[in-house]
Amino acid sequence: MNNNLYYQKFKSFLLRFLLAAATTIILSSCATSPEGRTQLKLIPDDQMDAMGVQSFEQIKQQTPLTQDKNTQQYVLCIANKIIPQVKQNPDPKQWEVLVFEDEQANAFALPGNKIGVYTGLLKYAKNQDQLASVMGHEVAHVIAKHGNERVSSQMATETGLGIAAAVLGSTQNENSAMILAGLGLGVQFGITLPFSRKHESEADLIGLDLMAKAGFNPEESVTLWQNMAQAGSSPPEFLSTHPSGDTRIKQLKERIPQANISYQNAVSQGRRATCKL
Repeated sequence: MNNNLYYQKFKSFLLRFLLAAATTIILSSCATSPEGRTQLKLIPDDQMDAMGVQSFEQIKQQTPLTQDKNTQQYVLCIANKIIPQVKQNPDPKQWEVLVFEDEQANAFALPGNKIGVYTGLLKYAKNQDQLASVMGHEVAHVIAKHGNERVSSQMATETGLGIAAAVLGSTQNENSAMILAGLGLGVQFGITLPFSRKHESEADLIGLDLMAKAGFNPEESVTLWQNMAQAGSSPPEFLSTHPSGDTRIKQLKERIPQANISYQNAVSQGRRATCKL
Protein backbone atom coordinates (compact mmCIF):
# COMPACT_ATOMS: atom_id res chain seq x y z
CA MET A 1 0.00 0.00 0.00
CA ASN A 2 1.21 3.48 -0.83
CA ASN A 3 2.67 5.05 2.31
CA ASN A 4 0.84 8.32 1.70
CA LEU A 5 -2.50 6.52 1.32
CA TYR A 6 -1.80 4.49 4.45
CA TYR A 7 -1.03 7.70 6.38
CA GLN A 8 -4.24 9.36 5.21
CA LYS A 9 -6.32 6.36 6.28
CA PHE A 10 -4.58 6.23 9.65
CA LYS A 11 -5.12 9.96 10.12
CA SER A 12 -8.80 9.58 9.28
CA PHE A 13 -9.14 6.67 11.72
CA LEU A 14 -7.38 8.60 14.48
CA LEU A 15 -9.63 11.61 13.92
CA ARG A 16 -12.74 9.43 14.13
CA PHE A 17 -11.39 7.74 17.26
CA LEU A 18 -10.67 11.05 19.01
CA LEU A 19 -14.06 12.42 18.00
CA ALA A 20 -15.76 9.31 19.39
CA ALA A 21 -13.72 9.56 22.59
CA ALA A 22 -14.57 13.23 22.97
CA THR A 23 -18.26 12.49 22.40
CA THR A 24 -18.15 9.71 25.00
CA ILE A 25 -16.51 12.01 27.54
CA ILE A 26 -19.07 14.74 26.90
CA LEU A 27 -22.05 12.38 27.18
CA SER A 28 -20.75 10.66 30.31
CA SER A 29 -19.78 13.94 31.94
CA CYS A 30 -22.95 15.92 31.33
CA ALA A 31 -24.98 16.89 34.37
CA THR A 32 -27.79 19.30 35.21
CA SER A 33 -27.48 22.20 37.63
CA PRO A 34 -30.14 22.82 40.31
CA GLU A 35 -31.51 25.54 38.02
CA GLY A 36 -31.86 23.10 35.10
CA ARG A 37 -28.79 24.12 33.08
CA THR A 38 -26.63 21.48 31.35
CA GLN A 39 -23.10 21.23 32.78
CA LEU A 40 -19.81 19.58 31.83
CA LYS A 41 -18.16 17.82 34.79
CA LEU A 42 -15.02 15.80 34.11
CA ILE A 43 -13.76 15.45 37.69
CA PRO A 44 -15.25 12.87 40.12
CA ASP A 45 -16.97 14.40 43.16
CA ASP A 46 -14.67 12.64 45.62
CA GLN A 47 -11.65 14.14 43.88
CA MET A 48 -13.20 17.62 44.06
CA ASP A 49 -13.85 17.04 47.78
CA ALA A 50 -10.21 16.09 48.30
CA MET A 51 -9.08 19.22 46.47
CA GLY A 52 -11.36 21.35 48.63
CA VAL A 53 -10.03 19.84 51.85
CA GLN A 54 -6.42 20.28 50.75
CA SER A 55 -7.02 23.90 49.72
CA PHE A 56 -8.73 24.68 53.03
CA GLU A 57 -5.75 23.32 54.95
CA GLN A 58 -3.47 25.51 52.87
CA ILE A 59 -5.51 28.61 53.69
CA LYS A 60 -5.48 27.72 57.39
CA GLN A 61 -1.70 27.60 57.27
CA GLN A 62 -1.38 30.94 55.52
CA THR A 63 -4.11 33.05 57.14
CA PRO A 64 -4.63 33.54 60.90
CA LEU A 65 -7.96 32.61 62.45
CA THR A 66 -9.89 35.26 64.33
CA GLN A 67 -9.36 35.30 68.07
CA ASP A 68 -12.77 36.91 68.57
CA LYS A 69 -14.95 34.10 69.91
CA ASN A 70 -18.12 36.15 69.46
CA THR A 71 -17.42 36.59 65.74
CA GLN A 72 -16.66 32.90 65.30
CA GLN A 73 -19.87 31.92 67.09
CA TYR A 74 -21.87 34.44 65.07
CA VAL A 75 -20.66 33.02 61.74
CA LEU A 76 -21.08 29.46 63.01
CA CYS A 77 -24.66 30.24 64.07
CA ILE A 78 -25.49 31.40 60.53
CA ALA A 79 -23.77 28.40 58.96
CA ASN A 80 -25.63 26.01 61.26
CA LYS A 81 -28.92 27.46 60.01
CA ILE A 82 -27.99 27.27 56.32
CA ILE A 83 -26.30 23.85 56.23
CA PRO A 84 -29.44 21.82 57.11
CA GLN A 85 -30.98 23.19 53.91
CA VAL A 86 -28.20 21.55 51.85
CA LYS A 87 -29.74 18.30 50.63
CA GLN A 88 -26.38 16.77 49.72
CA ASN A 89 -25.02 17.02 53.27
CA PRO A 90 -27.36 18.66 55.81
CA ASP A 91 -25.46 17.74 58.99
CA PRO A 92 -23.66 20.84 60.39
CA LYS A 93 -21.34 18.58 62.40
CA GLN A 94 -19.79 17.32 59.16
CA TRP A 95 -18.87 20.84 58.04
CA GLU A 96 -15.87 22.91 59.10
CA VAL A 97 -16.65 26.62 59.42
CA LEU A 98 -13.89 29.11 60.23
CA VAL A 99 -13.45 32.87 60.39
CA PHE A 100 -10.15 34.26 59.12
CA GLU A 101 -8.68 37.50 60.45
CA ASP A 102 -8.18 39.39 57.21
CA GLU A 103 -9.38 42.73 55.86
CA GLN A 104 -10.56 41.38 52.53
CA ALA A 105 -14.34 41.48 52.27
CA ASN A 106 -14.84 37.93 51.10
CA ALA A 107 -16.11 34.46 51.92
CA PHE A 108 -15.92 31.07 50.24
CA ALA A 109 -17.22 27.52 50.43
CA LEU A 110 -15.33 24.49 49.16
CA PRO A 111 -16.16 20.92 48.19
CA GLY A 112 -15.48 18.67 51.15
CA ASN A 113 -17.81 20.68 53.43
CA LYS A 114 -15.65 23.72 54.15
CA ILE A 115 -16.76 27.32 54.72
CA GLY A 116 -14.52 30.31 55.31
CA VAL A 117 -15.43 33.91 56.11
CA TYR A 118 -13.01 36.85 56.29
CA THR A 119 -13.58 39.45 59.00
CA GLY A 120 -13.40 42.25 56.43
CA LEU A 121 -16.76 41.11 55.02
CA LEU A 122 -18.52 42.18 58.22
CA LYS A 123 -18.02 45.83 57.24
CA TYR A 124 -20.50 45.33 54.41
CA ALA A 125 -22.67 42.46 55.63
CA LYS A 126 -24.06 44.47 58.52
CA ASN A 127 -26.53 41.99 59.98
CA GLN A 128 -27.20 38.25 60.09
CA ASP A 129 -29.44 38.29 57.02
CA GLN A 130 -26.90 40.08 54.85
CA LEU A 131 -24.09 37.77 55.91
CA ALA A 132 -26.38 34.78 55.32
CA SER A 133 -26.93 35.95 51.75
CA VAL A 134 -23.17 35.85 51.10
CA MET A 135 -22.67 32.50 52.82
CA GLY A 136 -25.71 31.05 51.06
CA HIS A 137 -24.31 32.27 47.75
CA GLU A 138 -20.95 30.60 48.37
CA VAL A 139 -22.50 27.32 49.52
CA ALA A 140 -24.68 27.45 46.40
CA HIS A 141 -21.55 27.39 44.22
CA VAL A 142 -20.64 24.08 45.87
CA ILE A 143 -24.15 22.66 45.62
CA ALA A 144 -24.30 23.53 41.92
CA LYS A 145 -20.76 22.16 41.45
CA HIS A 146 -19.63 25.27 39.63
CA GLY A 147 -15.99 24.62 40.54
CA ASN A 148 -16.04 21.25 38.80
CA GLU A 149 -17.74 22.74 35.78
CA ARG A 150 -15.32 25.64 35.59
CA VAL A 151 -12.20 23.49 35.86
CA SER A 152 -13.66 20.96 33.41
CA SER A 153 -14.34 23.67 30.85
CA GLN A 154 -10.83 25.04 31.28
CA MET A 155 -9.34 21.57 30.85
CA ALA A 156 -11.43 20.92 27.76
CA THR A 157 -10.29 24.21 26.27
CA GLU A 158 -6.59 23.88 27.09
CA THR A 159 -5.97 20.18 26.63
CA GLY A 160 -8.76 18.99 24.33
CA LEU A 161 -11.46 16.59 25.41
CA GLY A 162 -9.61 13.63 23.94
CA ILE A 163 -6.88 13.82 26.58
CA ALA A 164 -8.70 15.63 29.38
CA ALA A 165 -9.23 12.37 31.27
CA ALA A 166 -5.48 11.74 31.31
CA VAL A 167 -4.87 15.19 32.78
CA LEU A 168 -7.02 14.36 35.81
CA GLY A 169 -4.37 12.03 37.13
CA SER A 170 -1.99 14.92 37.71
CA THR A 171 -4.33 17.76 38.68
CA GLN A 172 -2.59 18.32 41.99
CA ASN A 173 0.70 18.97 40.22
CA GLU A 174 1.01 21.01 37.04
CA ASN A 175 -2.71 21.85 37.04
CA SER A 176 -2.98 22.77 40.73
CA ALA A 177 -3.25 26.48 39.94
CA MET A 178 -6.22 25.81 37.68
CA ILE A 179 -7.85 23.68 40.37
CA LEU A 180 -7.41 26.35 43.05
CA ALA A 181 -8.94 28.93 40.78
CA GLY A 182 -11.76 26.58 39.90
CA LEU A 183 -12.57 26.17 43.58
CA GLY A 184 -13.05 29.92 43.83
CA LEU A 185 -9.65 30.64 45.42
CA GLY A 186 -8.12 32.55 42.53
CA VAL A 187 -7.93 35.85 44.39
CA GLN A 188 -6.17 34.32 47.38
CA PHE A 189 -3.59 32.55 45.23
CA GLY A 190 -3.10 35.13 42.50
CA ILE A 191 -4.99 33.23 39.79
CA THR A 192 -7.85 34.63 37.78
CA LEU A 193 -10.56 32.24 36.66
CA PRO A 194 -13.81 34.02 37.59
CA PHE A 195 -17.16 32.34 37.71
CA SER A 196 -19.30 33.09 34.70
CA ARG A 197 -22.36 35.30 34.97
CA LYS A 198 -24.49 32.17 34.62
CA HIS A 199 -22.75 30.68 37.64
CA GLU A 200 -23.17 33.88 39.62
CA SER A 201 -26.85 34.16 38.78
CA GLU A 202 -27.43 30.56 39.80
CA ALA A 203 -25.53 31.01 43.06
CA ASP A 204 -27.51 34.16 43.82
CA LEU A 205 -30.84 32.42 43.31
CA ILE A 206 -29.93 29.13 45.00
CA GLY A 207 -28.35 31.03 47.88
CA LEU A 208 -31.47 33.17 48.23
CA ASP A 209 -33.60 30.04 48.58
CA LEU A 210 -31.17 28.57 51.12
CA MET A 211 -31.16 31.63 53.36
CA ALA A 212 -34.95 31.99 53.20
CA LYS A 213 -35.55 28.34 54.15
CA ALA A 214 -33.05 28.81 56.99
CA GLY A 215 -35.08 31.67 58.44
CA PHE A 216 -33.13 34.67 57.13
CA ASN A 217 -34.91 37.61 55.50
CA PRO A 218 -34.29 37.36 51.71
CA GLU A 219 -35.05 41.08 51.27
CA GLU A 220 -31.70 41.83 52.90
CA SER A 221 -29.83 40.26 49.97
CA VAL A 222 -30.61 43.34 47.90
CA THR A 223 -29.48 45.63 50.72
CA LEU A 224 -26.18 43.75 50.87
CA TRP A 225 -25.46 44.36 47.19
CA GLN A 226 -26.37 48.00 47.63
CA ASN A 227 -23.86 48.19 50.49
CA MET A 228 -21.25 46.61 48.22
CA ALA A 229 -22.02 49.03 45.38
CA GLN A 230 -21.53 52.00 47.69
CA ALA A 231 -17.94 50.99 48.39
CA GLY A 232 -16.76 53.57 45.85
CA SER A 233 -13.46 53.39 43.99
CA SER A 234 -12.18 50.51 46.13
CA PRO A 235 -14.92 47.88 46.01
CA PRO A 236 -14.83 44.87 48.34
CA GLU A 237 -12.78 41.87 47.23
CA PHE A 238 -16.05 39.97 46.92
CA LEU A 239 -16.96 42.15 43.94
CA SER A 240 -13.65 41.69 42.14
CA THR A 241 -14.67 38.21 41.01
CA HIS A 242 -18.44 38.45 41.55
CA PRO A 243 -20.06 40.75 38.98
CA SER A 244 -22.73 42.97 40.45
CA GLY A 245 -24.98 45.73 39.12
CA ASP A 246 -28.57 46.49 38.34
CA THR A 247 -29.13 43.20 36.50
CA ARG A 248 -28.08 41.19 39.52
CA ILE A 249 -30.32 43.11 41.89
CA LYS A 250 -33.18 42.84 39.40
CA GLN A 251 -32.83 39.04 39.31
CA LEU A 252 -32.83 38.86 43.08
CA LYS A 253 -35.93 41.02 43.33
CA GLU A 254 -37.73 38.78 40.84
CA ARG A 255 -36.94 35.71 42.98
CA ILE A 256 -37.66 37.30 46.37
CA PRO A 257 -41.47 36.75 46.29
CA GLN A 258 -40.84 33.01 45.91
CA ALA A 259 -38.14 33.06 48.59
CA ASN A 260 -40.45 35.01 50.92
CA ILE A 261 -42.86 32.07 50.96
CA SER A 262 -40.09 29.85 52.34
CA TYR A 263 -39.06 32.57 54.78
CA GLN A 264 -42.60 33.05 56.10
CA ASN A 265 -42.94 29.27 56.48
CA ALA A 266 -39.76 29.22 58.55
CA VAL A 267 -41.02 32.11 60.71
CA SER A 268 -44.41 30.47 61.25
CA GLN A 269 -42.62 27.32 62.41
CA GLY A 270 -40.55 29.29 64.91
CA ARG A 271 -37.36 29.04 62.86
CA ARG A 272 -36.63 32.74 62.34
CA ALA A 273 -32.84 32.99 62.63
CA THR A 274 -31.56 34.94 65.66
CA CYS A 275 -27.80 35.03 65.25
CA LYS A 276 -26.24 38.03 67.00
CA LEU A 277 -22.74 39.47 67.04
